[in-house]
Amino acid sequence: MSASANSVVRGEHQHAQAVASLVRSVAAVEPGRPLRLAKRTTNLFRPRRPASGPGLDVSGLTGVISLDESAGTADVQGMCAYEDLVAVTLPHGLVPTVVPQLRTITAGGAVAGLGIESSSLRNGLPHEAVLELDVLTPAGEVVTATPGNEHADLFHAFPNSYGTLGYATRVRLRLDRAEPFVVVRNVRFDSVAEAAASVGKVAADGSWEGERVDFCDGVVFGPGEVFLCLGRFASGAEAQAVAPAPSDYTGQRIYYRSLRERSVDVLSAHDYLWRWDTDWFWCSRAFGVQNPVVRRVWPRRWRRSDVYRRIVGLDERLDLTGRLADLRRRPRSERVVQDVEVPLDQLESFMGWFADRVRMSPVWLCPLRLSSSEPWPLYPLEPGRVYVNVGFWGGVPIAEGAQDGDVNRLIEMAVAVRHGHKSLYSTATYDREVFDTLYGGLGYAAVKGRYDPGGRAPTLYEKAVRGA
Repeated sequence: MSASANSVVRGEHQHAQAVASLVRSVAAVEPGRPLRLAKRTTNLFRPRRPASGPGLDVSGLTGVISLDESAGTADVQGMCAYEDLVAVTLPHGLVPTVVPQLRTITAGGAVAGLGIESSSLRNGLPHEAVLELDVLTPAGEVVTATPGNEHADLFHAFPNSYGTLGYATRVRLRLDRAEPFVVVRNVRFDSVAEAAASVGKVAADGSWEGERVDFCDGVVFGPGEVFLCLGRFASGAEAQAVAPAPSDYTGQRIYYRSLRERSVDVLSAHDYLWRWDTDWFWCSRAFGVQNPVVRRVWPRRWRRSDVYRRIVGLDERLDLTGRLADLRRRPRSERVVQDVEVPLDQLESFMGWFADRVRMSPVWLCPLRLSSSEPWPLYPLEPGRVYVNVGFWGGVPIAEGAQDGDVNRLIEMAVAVRHGHKSLYSTATYDREVFDTLYGGLGYAAVKGRYDPGGRAPTLYEKAVRGA
């Protein structure tokens, strides 16, 4: 186990002390003030009201409590980043069933705020691998929730609750067996329809042209240029039979560009899991990091999503991009940073609408299918149905006569009429009635009333739409 892995391993005693500190910090928050975590990183992109008062102390909840290799499970603290979790599990040939694409997404965050990656067609969403979790409720009580105990209502409502029902202090996760390498086939299609049909075949067979598929995602560069990236775990011997050495996309080479350059690729399992993080998919180009000259002087340790996110946060606080547009006498931009799920049979229709009305590229595709037989109440995808997560992140000019937010509203309507769902990590504009219909409002209210009777945390609507 590496030094970095050792640094995030906690024992039961350390964990108990950290939970006790967190409970004390809840008691220190004055009545009437909202509960917030005191954490340095975020993967949220929705507007938030400025914090006031002390945050909850989660500084001791950032590690792995224990790893049970024989059972294939890990007990993980709620604020443990996936990069630290993987550093512990991967040397033992184990990985979480779904590893969200950005390093600093936390185990608790992936459950409360959902997550996705290229294993989601096979394994569903991260919260579906949760066996039990300890939750600090807004009332200040720590309860253990499982699918069948007295807190089963909290267990099932916790995914997509975004901290409004409490914060996970411990998550017991089921793990997958892993090989040291991943072999990826980058398959080009001339239309979204062809790519969608191929996703359906992979979903049905678990393979492509006779090869097992453990991972499936893709990129739309344009309506006539769509790639599916079909990966499988491989041993050292299998990987070497494909390529003498694995590719490295943490230096001068950039991962998303390789899809056009290589029909077959090999990465170490570690590098595959974080292949999108180095350049924040393709969003690092906004900072010039993809310019070869800039890239050579930009420290490698700064080529990661949380660094870019802090730069964006500074821009948001100071309105630098908006002021620059004003100085240049150009239209300001509306931020369009969204991940949406549309049914596979609606993908062609949605992408046609998107290319006509939004006109952003590239676009990420990540197929998924729930591994559970029952829907999750706050994000009710239909069990057994294949969806495709469509991710697009950037800005579009605000047209003359239009208002900031118009494009995001159109996207919400386009997703809804196609029976899809939209993640709540970013801008949401729904009215209360529509929101409650889409995100399990009636059931949520009952769980909220039980675990937050004093209303110490905002409701999901207040947090996701109103920025509380």
